[in-house]
Amino acid sequence: MDTTTKPRLSIGFILADRFTLSAFANFVDVLRLAADEGDRSRQIFCRWHVLSATMNPVRSSCGLTVQPDARLGDPRRFDYVVVVGGLIGSVEPVGREVVDFLQEAGRAGVPLVGICTGAFILHHAGLMQGYQCCVSWFHRDDFLDEFEGLEPVSDQIFVVDRDRMTCSGGVSSAHLAAHLVERHIGRVAAKKSLNIMIIEEALAAERPQPVPLDLSTRDELVRRALTLMRETIEAPLTVARLAQRLHVNRRTLERHFAEALGLSPQEAARAIRLAKVKQRLDDPSESITRIAAETGFCDVSHLVRTFRAAEGMTPHAWRRVRQATLLPSEV
Repeated sequence: MDTTTKPRLSIGFILADRFTLSAFANFVDVLRLAADEGDRSRQIFCRWHVLSATMNPVRSSCGLTVQPDARLGDPRRFDYVVVVGGLIGSVEPVGREVVDFLQEAGRAGVPLVGICTGAFILHHAGLMQGYQCCVSWFHRDDFLDEFEGLEPVSDQIFVVDRDRMTCSGGVSSAHLAAHLVERHIGRVAAKKSLNIMIIEEALAAERPQPVPLDLSTRDELVRRALTLMRETIEAPLTVARLAQRLHVNRRTLERHFAEALGLSPQEAARAIRLAKVKQRLDDPSESITRIAAETGFCDVSHLVRTFRAAEGMTPHAWRRVRQATLLPSEV
């Protein structure tokens, strides 16, 4: 490492137990590629350390481990402290000493970054009050369960709110890292990193997260609408209300859906709700009544009619077929 030049960007990483390796790797590789004009991966313009209270290897969600290279120390030596989360349900994703370190960083005004479920760790440490928080659509329900009354942002790839930054994980961590590189080193360095990583362009924070199911599209308005449909599945929005939330008129929204998906917004919303119904039907302990109530149907009869029209059988019949075909380990 070149220690003769003061870096323009210094990052301290906190890796949670069972952290997401891809999110960490995407973030740190953007730094690595921007750090050295000579492409020798020297830490010149950027420097980073993986921090630890114990210096024990940290296990990722895929089983590989990363060896920390620095003690926690004074957080003020970093421009940012980045917390990389991972699997939900770890008994203690970070220890008490790490929480104290993060709280000290917050008091000192060091900007804090939550990657993937790192936002959960920052919230548990009391460091996100009054801040917007980006959470992947995949972990949205987990977030709502853990933090009652808080509404995460799940229709953007990352959120920058003053000295708190959060992102949904995966490749979005590369885009957040590129945002920091552009801020501290320059746009050319950020673009270089992404291009070498075969990422065509830097995406702005407001870019919608990819939508699950097979309703994929490059139309940003439609993708944002689909995310809102997922977020409001228990109490579906009317098309008029959906358009209002997206700051467009109804005709514009309907035209975008027709061009992007060949569907109306109502048809797309119904597909999302029925996909959720099918997912819930795989759990034999779930009652049809409860599934209907929690997927936006007026009652069981409404669900049965809609489901039969789409699938040619009732939810009860679908469940019987699924249970007969699932492997024992899947039930």
